[in-house]
Amino acid sequence: MKANIKQQPVRIKNKRAYFDYEILEKFVCGMQLFGTEVKSIRRSKASLAESFCSFTGHELFVINMHISDYDFGNINNHENRRDRKLLLKKKELQRIQKKVKESGLTVIPLTMFMNGKGLVKLEIGIARGKKTYDKRETLKKYDARLEMDRAMKH
Repeated sequence: MKANIKQQPVRIKNKRAYFDYEILEKFVCGMQLFGTEVKSIRRSKASLAESFCSFTGHELFVINMHISDYDFGNINNHENRRDRKLLLKKKELQRIQKKVKESGLTVIPLTMFMNGKGLVKLEIGIARGKKTYDKRETLKKYDARLEMDRAMKH
């Protein structure tokens, strides 16, 4: 008999994404992973920092995403920073590829999470890079929101 053990929800965020990029459109997709990679992700031992998505032919891959070695793995443990294929529908892939080619936009991973069935999903976004003055504006808005929250508490 299995005991119903409630696991913490896994949600790994790319914190720099919203600061460095303006997100125009979002998609949720699956990933091709090995068993030890899934086990490491369940323990939140992954990082989306400095990762991006790129097309190879008509397939989309996430590049430079770090998933740590599984502690209880053996000689068949996975590579930490390998290219991982993203699983999207053909029409979604064509739409993303068209936007990236035409407008010079980029595709970046935003969050990695496990859905209700225990499958690892990746939320990706079509993004445009922010200029330095845009980043300053974002910081000003953030600071203003903090000040308002503090004023409301007192």
